[in-house]
Amino acid sequence: MEIKRPFFLNELIIRKGNGLIKVVTGIRRSGKSYLVFNQFKKHLIDTGVKKDHIFEMAFDTKDNEKYRDSDVFYDYVKDFIKDDEKEYYVLLDEIQLLEDFESVLNGLIRMPNVDVYVTGSNAYLLSRDIITEFRGRGDEIYLSPLSFAEFMSVYKGDRYSGWLEYITYGGLPSVVLAGSEKLKVDLLNGLLEETYISDILQRHNIRFAPELEELLDLLASSIGSLTNSRKLSDTFNSVKNVKIGSDTLQKYIGYFEEAFMISSSKRYDIKGKKYINTPKKYYFCDMGLRNARLNFRQMEETHIMENIIYNELRTRGYGVDVGMVEYNTSDKNRKKIRKQLEVDFVCNRGSKRYYIQSAYAIPDEEKRKQEEASLTRIGDSFKKIIIVKDGISNWYTEEGIFVINIFDFLMDPDSLDKN
Repeated sequence: MEIKRPFFLNELIIRKGNGLIKVVTGIRRSGKSYLVFNQFKKHLIDTGVKKDHIFEMAFDTKDNEKYRDSDVFYDYVKDFIKDDEKEYYVLLDEIQLLEDFESVLNGLIRMPNVDVYVTGSNAYLLSRDIITEFRGRGDEIYLSPLSFAEFMSVYKGDRYSGWLEYITYGGLPSVVLAGSEKLKVDLLNGLLEETYISDILQRHNIRFAPELEELLDLLASSIGSLTNSRKLSDTFNSVKNVKIGSDTLQKYIGYFEEAFMISSSKRYDIKGKKYINTPKKYYFCDMGLRNARLNFRQMEETHIMENIIYNELRTRGYGVDVGMVEYNTSDKNRKKIRKQLEVDFVCNRGSKRYYIQSAYAIPDEEKRKQEEASLTRIGDSFKKIIIVKDGISNWYTEEGIFVINIFDFLMDPDSLDKN
């Protein structure tokens, strides 16, 4: 069964012929190779590109082993290019197996009619710093796991049962298409232990391997919570009796981010218009991986829903921060005090900005006012939104705040612009 990825396919299409090396990155098993070698290749053929102008190679096959030699490969691909007029598309998989691949790719894109697309799957190619190797000639397309809308395009049940499946096992295509719950769990556990963690340990020569895994557990347990590496260090020292510094833990968190396992959201003082460096919030790129790491024990739907909203906003191209609003009030003795309220997401893309609260339910007036409190104190004209799990959707409160349910938000890519 094919899972179509129209958003990411379009990201490749709009970059055609831009003179850069298109590097499709993302967590393992997110479908990078399928996107390039099936869906993008089909687009090329459907738009009139001849097959003899599409060069493709997967360096991990036995037949192509000899082409891992950079000189052999470079001569081979140059022989494939027969004319100087029509564009040639070079699609390369497992590029890290090609010897000296950076200089080879930099050489290819200097040819006037060659357009290059690459993927890879080891720790090096999974990390964001791969782009720096191309000296400003790399163009990264990050492929996330399936969104809820993509998941529902192949799911056979209704959106409510689909939601429960999605928040439990996540959106990695191989897991989504697995035939049983046991197989899904086995796939997720195998990917965690044998792939993601193994990649990080090998690439960075980690000294505290057990602590790295315990750190991942702590991050998985605290999605959507403000996290400080110094407090994490104190936890290791007091609870685990392990002395590991906050700088080391921050490095480890960075390794998880480089491998696309987690993503961070910085705090932003909305009225002061400045960033607050610490603490941050961390979210998992895939809920199945997060849940498998915790053996499916902590299934708090409120936090999971917040994580999924964050991932969706990032997929739509928004920069996402945690908002903070300060205001003056008085205590019971009429003494003036300054308080802070949090806005779950401050989303920016170009000239657009949205302030968003994730609220699992708004059962009464008191809860509604609680969720509105930070939004009403912002004081600018950008749209304020509350996303709820269920209930009436697409309506405005008396304070002018737009309320939408999670399904309408996730299933419509233009949902934030609805009136």
